[in-house]
Amino acid sequence: MKQVLICMLALALVACKKDLPVAYVAYDQTPYALIMPQGRGWTQFPIPEENPLTIAGVALGKQLFEEKLLSANNTQSCKTCHQPAFAFSDGGKQFSEGINGQKGNRNAPALFNLAWADLYNVTGHRYFWDGGKGSLEQQAVGPIVNPIEMASDLKQMIQKLQQTSHYPALFKKAFGTDSITISLVVKALSQFERTLISGNSPYDKAERRERQRTLSEYNGMVIFSTEKGDCFHCHGNLSSPFFTDFNFHNNGLDETPIDSGLFRITGIAADKGKFKTPSLRNLVFTAPYMHDGRFKTLWEVIEFYNSGFKNSPTLDPFISKHIANGGLNLTPIEKTDLYNFLVSLSDSDFVTKNR
Repeated sequence: MKQVLICMLALALVACKKDLPVAYVAYDQTPYALIMPQGRGWTQFPIPEENPLTIAGVALGKQLFEEKLLSANNTQSCKTCHQPAFAFSDGGKQFSEGINGQKGNRNAPALFNLAWADLYNVTGHRYFWDGGKGSLEQQAVGPIVNPIEMASDLKQMIQKLQQTSHYPALFKKAFGTDSITISLVVKALSQFERTLISGNSPYDKAERRERQRTLSEYNGMVIFSTEKGDCFHCHGNLSSPFFTDFNFHNNGLDETPIDSGLFRITGIAADKGKFKTPSLRNLVFTAPYMHDGRFKTLWEVIEFYNSGFKNSPTLDPFISKHIANGGLNLTPIEKTDLYNFLVSLSDSDFVTKNR
């Protein structure tokens, strides 16, 4: 009988523990172990001392990324426009729709390998197509308050989170306080975004000698990394695994830029029409392409660089040097080879594990 009473008491304690008040939730500072891809170039990116990665913080960030309470009318989350199945882009949409059905004029960028911008972009203009924010923490709040996106009033949003039955405890576990603030919200979101690392494409497996490139992929890689295609100047040479220089260029989309790009932030005339170089990884999942999503297919992108770019005062010199020849003048076979190489940069494991 005594043993039965002891067992019943133990079960009661376990049951009570599940519903402990927030005051009794333990602050968990267990570090989150980032798993870097294998291969050359995968250096450690800087992590802010005031926002270290923890298991509890990353888990909270993921939940907030999927939380519709962050929008004014509780209908959209970050995930609405950054879908894991499409490498955290918006599923083929040219422009995303906000909570009121309004659309912007820029394509929702894919989210992966973001934090390396803090290492390789020294200008401080690192995030969004126009470099409007200098850190992941700063960029996290942008879509939440944007009137044509999630359109939230921050005080009301924080109040909604504070009034839930579970978020105060989750914040207590992640940050040691159950008093929710916008600073802690963006810290959690940024922690989660820093864990979105993509580096296991067929290209990466070939680099690690786990598979053999096709002849077409190899030929396309040569075109990419030489003056023949001139892709590497903005998208990085093959010693860099990111396929972006994390900087800004005018790539010749328009003679007179419709969107001023980086100029909107800096006010410097030389920055007109410059936009952040997107990574070429995961192109299979992230159509349409360019900052305004004007190209529906990768074939259109290749043809644009081959013969369709426009001259303008701020056109990147690595593109303008081809004007005299009318473009790159790639043959149909060379365009196919370049296409096959670019497709090999898509990481289906990244998409699968984040669904």
